[in-house]
Amino acid sequence: MNWSAISFDWNHVRAFLATVEEGSLSAAARATGLTQPTLGRQVAALEDAIGVTLFERVGRSLTLTTSGAQLVDHVRAMGDAATRISLAASGQSHSIEGLVRISVSDVLATYQLPKIIAQLRDTAPGIEVEVVASNAISDLLRRDADIALRHVRPEQPALIARKLADNRAYLYATPDYLTRIGSPTTLQGFKNAEFIGFGVPDEMLPHFVAMGLPLSRANIRYHSHSGVVGWQMVRQGLGVGVMSEEVARLSPEVVRALPDQSAIVFPTWLVSHRELITSSRIRLVFDVLAAALG
Repeated sequence: MNWSAISFDWNHVRAFLATVEEGSLSAAARATGLTQPTLGRQVAALEDAIGVTLFERVGRSLTLTTSGAQLVDHVRAMGDAATRISLAASGQSHSIEGLVRISVSDVLATYQLPKIIAQLRDTAPGIEVEVVASNAISDLLRRDADIALRHVRPEQPALIARKLADNRAYLYATPDYLTRIGSPTTLQGFKNAEFIGFGVPDEMLPHFVAMGLPLSRANIRYHSHSGVVGWQMVRQGLGVGVMSEEVARLSPEVVRALPDQSAIVFPTWLVSHRELITSSRIRLVFDVLAAALG
């Protein structure tokens, strides 16, 4: 550990993170219980300590600079770690109990969430988790769930959202299936291939075409509203499908259909209701999800 390289104060980092997540100094001051001038001085002190301008200041508005945006993910990881340290030191995590409902896609619920729940079990054994596995967007305002993982940012002001990552997806198939269709090396080579659709085929087709695939409705021979079922069809060699790199990595029987294909980039957002996030059990689960998927 290079201790001399750590020249900043955690309180200043906390002030920066709160300002980013709350959207303004005034909102961050309310969230942290500090005054706005104090928070502003702490952010300025962090800028001085690391020699980087974090915000562009125009009147009363703040806009992240490029350097500030590059630091956000690292600072969030520090915040998540600080939360876990505080809970562990006080023993609070083991005393937190109650139900938390998490809304996620069926693919994430099947392939990625169980490992995270196992981590949560060790951190807070009193937490009960209900997984709402659905590919529809849960209505958090109506309390369909406490926390949701989405690929679109919510627009409702009553919700808070944290962008966890920009994920990458590619076309996948089994080696046997690719051999059967002639081992294509270009997108045009998939003109006569069978494709697996997730959801309504007529809605899926434009996404395939936008990727440069010369497909028609007839190419989407097999489809399901369940992402898990669709992915199983790909794994069983029925055709070509799109999947996130993280999930595909857990399925050694499939390979990238085109190794040189450009990634399909999609974001993952962690969302909760502003009122619910003040609950210790929901905040804890929120932070564990953020640390695991960020």
